[in-house]
Amino acid sequence: MDFSLLGPVTVTAGPQAAPVELPLGPAKRRSVLAMLLLRPNATVSVEQLISSLWEDEPPAHARTVIQGHVSRLRAALAEGGAEDHGVELATHSSAYLLRVPESLIDTQRFDQLTAQASPESAPGEAVQLLRQALGLWRGPALTGTVASPPFAAAAHALEERRLSAVEALARAHEGLGEHEQAVRALHPAAVANPLREGLIAALMLALYRSGRQSDAIAWFHRTRQLLDDDLGVDPGQRLSAAYQEILRAAPAADAPRGGEAAGQQPGGTARPGAQPAAATPQQPLSAAASAPVPELLPRPPAGFHGRGAELAELTRLTLGSAEPAAGGSGGYPQAGGIALLTGPAGVGKTGLAVHWGHVHAAAFPDGRLFADLRGFSGGEAVVPAEVLREFLLALGTPAEQIPISPEAAAALYRSLAARRRLLVVLDNAGSSAQVRPLLPGGPHSATLVTSRSRLDGLIATDAARPVRLHALGTEDGVGLLGALLGPARVAEDPEAARELVALCDGLPLALRAASAQLMARPRWRLARLATALRDERRRLALLSAEDTGVAAALRNSVARLSADDAQLLRALGAGFAREVNTAEAAALSGADPELIQDSLERLAEMHLLDEEATNRYVMSDLVKLFAQGDGSDRDSPGEASGGAADGSPGGPSQGG
Repeated sequence: MDFSLLGPVTVTAGPQAAPVELPLGPAKRRSVLAMLLLRPNATVSVEQLISSLWEDEPPAHARTVIQGHVSRLRAALAEGGAEDHGVELATHSSAYLLRVPESLIDTQRFDQLTAQASPESAPGEAVQLLRQALGLWRGPALTGTVASPPFAAAAHALEERRLSAVEALARAHEGLGEHEQAVRALHPAAVANPLREGLIAALMLALYRSGRQSDAIAWFHRTRQLLDDDLGVDPGQRLSAAYQEILRAAPAADAPRGGEAAGQQPGGTARPGAQPAAATPQQPLSAAASAPVPELLPRPPAGFHGRGAELAELTRLTLGSAEPAAGGSGGYPQAGGIALLTGPAGVGKTGLAVHWGHVHAAAFPDGRLFADLRGFSGGEAVVPAEVLREFLLALGTPAEQIPISPEAAAALYRSLAARRRLLVVLDNAGSSAQVRPLLPGGPHSATLVTSRSRLDGLIATDAARPVRLHALGTEDGVGLLGALLGPARVAEDPEAARELVALCDGLPLALRAASAQLMARPRWRLARLATALRDERRRLALLSAEDTGVAAALRNSVARLSADDAQLLRALGAGFAREVNTAEAAALSGADPELIQDSLERLAEMHLLDEEATNRYVMSDLVKLFAQGDGSDRDSPGEASGGAADGSPGGPSQGG
């Protein structure tokens, strides 16, 4: 007799060569058995079973239903020869006990096998044990049970144990030097769990060690973008450390998998007298063709929708035409330039820049560079010298040849870029000074800069052309919901979909957060979430998770304000009017109108207000709720001191 929970809940009996599956009946009966098997040889109360089987209010006769399921399970087990295998389903007062040898339950065998494996000290044996353990899985755990929180939690815990075993198997393969085997073990799990950073970090290192550096870097940026889009967080320490490890050793790691790169010895070191692969300032332009073609762009944003006018404007500013032109490099006209994407937190600046970069990748045959400058991430902004080093490594410069001086590194970067047709995306810029050292030289590279600030200095000194992003309109917002949730779910409740767009202020970040709430609750209609969001006291909480989401994005913007500007924002949020002029703002705050004018301008520059007409400033509903504090001190900008609105490090970057 064999009890299976690692996949569909089943019981098989009979000869090992031809086992027969016992008839367990409907989902609730399988769920009773599953709950007893999750706690073998321990009592499970009727109350626990009732709370597990009914997510909503249980029926008055729930105990009778449980008794009926237990009675039929006893009969099915007896028919399969339970007594011969030491299996007994007993009643203890108002509880039930399933006596069963633990070796008959696949979850127990799985735990025993994984506990015996030692990937670090005995990798060969660990590979065999872990393969056997993972072979017990036949699909998602607890398939066929009811959809209730207790079973969802149990299935999640089992899946966590499976993923830990996958990671252990990869470590064992790595210990044996079997990097490709490690990749094969990790890749399916990484695809299915794209937000599990430890898993992605392990896959990146395995890819890199198997000679697939570009794939490893692509996984980092894909995961970084997904973390930003879905959770509003930056990569954690383990993922970032793996990325840095790859970049530090990059020149020695991207050799072809069948042999060595030209001019290299085994292991990636240069042969005596060999020339570096990257074009140096002294080399002719044609030499750049042998240099690496970096692909640092994150993956395209999922469910991207709308923005046709903005996409066309980016193309006009950077390529000079929306269509390829005959005779140009890559079939596009020979044009470059700097486009500056600005807008409020959560409006989708990063997603637009990355989407455009992928659509027009052919226009940049020499590579695509990307860096998150963390200008609005709540922590320290990235120093340009760090990005220069990353870019120079990606362009093929050996680490030992990168100048120590930031000025010399910037000069080398401009020289290399001058011989190439590159796309450079500088995301989440905090200031013009942070951007300038990273602008490529030469006329044929295009640069996209995204920022919550207007960066007027970059426009004045570097001829950057601004592209302002506004919130999505109703139809585009509904289209984004359809792309994320599926058109059928939106079509069944179109009025609620339009209300959700309005309640989210048309911000893609807020709409994605709302979609996440609905995806986690497949039984909810859109109207149910809309009803919850109407409660202004709960709206920001529903569009955030812990210290991420809309509130965190706004908190990071407010953290850049002075104490006086943050106080003004708080006063405007407490006011009843959605629109104010300078005199009304001065009255609300009790400050000098001349000083208030400058503060209003700074708030507009950070896109916390919108100057819709001369001396008419508008505050969006979500910013207004945040400025009021939403019942939480940590969300209030009124705590600003020393130029920051929040003494804590703040939330992670929203990037758009």
